[in-house]
Amino acid sequence: MLRHLIDTAVRGGLPPMAVRLQSSKAPGHSEGNKVNNSVKVANNADIPIVDYEDPDYLPLPEYPKKPNEPLDIKKQRLLYQSRKRGMLENDLLLSTFAAKYLKDLSSELTEQYDSLINGVTNDWDIYYWATNVKPTPPEHDNEIMRMLKEHVLNAGRESRIRQPNLY
Repeated sequence: MLRHLIDTAVRGGLPPMAVRLQSSKAPGHSEGNKVNNSVKVANNADIPIVDYEDPDYLPLPEYPKKPNEPLDIKKQRLLYQSRKRGMLENDLLLSTFAAKYLKDLSSELTEQYDSLINGVTNDWDIYYWATNVKPTPPEHDNEIMRMLKEHVLNAGRESRIRQPNLY
């Protein structure tokens, strides 16, 4: 696979910024006063390699922002995303929160909610912040997080053992 990536890069299959081409001779090696640049090979350092043994350098995917998305479409997307988190604890917390509050949120609060559930790469962080196990970072310490923390407290002792119906 790596050989295929390098071959593709050498043939021009990758954008110019992704691959730096260099001389096949050692740097500074010259014939007379000219450097020989006749054969070019891809510099392996420019091809991204993920080292799973080094957890400090794991690239995190970024959720693409949708700046011109209509508010009603955004709320439908967030309702779905609140139900399908990948961990049951957040599925229950966020789906019941979305069912209760999402339809009445302003565009500003909807954007805060979108940033919260799609900007954080680890759902456990959302869970720990909402349950006050860990302090909420300043970029997510806003009105939506206050509402979510209040929802988690469940002062009315509502039964939340399953996700609410969609209709």
